Amino acid sequence: MNLTLIIGFVIAIAMTVYGMVSGGEIGWFVDVPSLFIVVGGTLGAVIANYPGSTLKNIGKLIGLAIKAPKYDPEEYIEKMVDYCKTARQKGILALEEQANACTDQFMKSSLMLIVDANDSDKVKSMLDDSINFLCDRHDQNSAIFGRAAGVAPAFGMIGTLCGLIGMLKQMDPTDPNSAASLGGAMATAMVTTFYGSLLANVLFTPIGNQLSYLHNKEVLCLQIIEEGTLAIISGANPRYVEEKLRMMLPINAKPKASGDGGGE
Repeated sequence: MNLTLIIGFVIAIAMTVYGMVSGGEIGWFVDVPSLFIVVGGTLGAVIANYPGSTLKNIGKLIGLAIKAPKYDPEEYIEKMVDYCKTARQKGILALEEQANACTDQFMKSSLMLIVDANDSDKVKSMLDDSINFLCDRHDQNSAIFGRAAGVAPAFGMIGTLCGLIGMLKQMDPTDPNSAASLGGAMATAMVTTFYGSLLANVLFTPIGNQLSYLHNKEVLCLQIIEEGTLAIISGANPRYVEEKLRMMLPINAKPKASGDGGGE
């Protein structure tokens, strides 16, 4: 489970509720028409901006943000170094069996490109295209939550304006008591702004950011596979391949024990 997303969400909601209760009554912040304006308006705006083929993935994307798959660059480096050793010791064709047992589809395809004796330029072009297409898909998916985070506060303001317009229309200059209701009416009008800001900053933006972080981790692992594949095609020494791939990790990443590191 993605604990940072869950913990952050719980803390944000808990502190918000605490502030609501300590400042007055929780009922002051409950207004059904305001909720319909913000939630319904945001939902409608998002639907209007994206095709159904993209919108149908929203549930899956939320699930990915909550329970993110693990992408461990160290694990990918170890696998590519092992494949390099196999190719050096047993020959390129020996990779076919390992490719068939591989559960990562991108890695499996990369190994099969090696087995099929494709030249490095062709392999690099194909793998680059695959990564670029993945980036495009991920950008389109995560943009949904960025768009929702942008329109939610806007519909909060729209709801506030609707409330203010209704409040001003109902004011009677000839009735000295009409001004007494301004405070309550103004508070109700402001609730929609509260809803919009809460949805944008506590729900939509964190989910979008978590998806972006997950995307960056996945792309790094795919790039490790690509560089390892090209190194295997060139017949590089496994020690060199390992060092080359580790240079792609953050500078503060703790290296694992590399064993013998040879494999001539």
